Amino acid sequence: MALTFNVRRAQMLRALRWSGIFFAGFLVITHQVLINGPLVHLDESIHNAKRPELTGAIGFIVRRIDDLGLRGLTATVLLLAAFYIARRFKTWRPLNLAVLSLVFLNLVVGVFKFALGRTKPKIGFDLLHAGGMSYPSGHASNALLSWGVLAYLIYRYAHVDRYRGRLASAGVATLALTVCTVSLLRNTHWFSDLFGGLLLGGGLLVLVIAIDRYFPSDSQLH
Repeated sequence: MALTFNVRRAQMLRALRWSGIFFAGFLVITHQVLINGPLVHLDESIHNAKRPELTGAIGFIVRRIDDLGLRGLTATVLLLAAFYIARRFKTWRPLNLAVLSLVFLNLVVGVFKFALGRTKPKIGFDLLHAGGMSYPSGHASNALLSWGVLAYLIYRYAHVDRYRGRLASAGVATLALTVCTVSLLRNTHWFSDLFGGLLLGGGLLVLVIAIDRYFPSDSQLH
């Protein structure tokens, strides 16, 4: 039992360290946005770059990929999957973790969006405190956190080995980066919005994992 506790404690501390690193990175990006730093100049360069025409079938596919970062879609899929896992293993923990992650996400992202009020790139200019809701990108945060929590729940409660767990992690990262790339192509977010959103989503994801590791659960397989 002591060994199990020590293992879980080590996992929690490792997760907390990574969460702190991600949050620190997010604050660095936020500072760049606030002081109009070099990253904002990169935003302008990417914004002014020529984009391909996204029409017809290609445009439809691109929009559907973009939908994978929508709050409503990601939250619905996560909650339904967590509810199924909770019933299957007769424990409320999966659903509690899913709800906790969504509360964290919407609270933190919402606070920064309202506080900074950054305008969207489609408007054509970059202003803070102008009533915009661009920074940080909820699409990027949603994609990484919601799909990441889902992958984590499956890993913890299903018969999934470490190799498949790493594949799932790589899949979540690829999905989140793809959502960000599509957002740049559609010019719906500044690059720093997406970068900050990924770091924030990653920080919250690892924080949820740290909380789960802190409290023992007999229902989890590993």
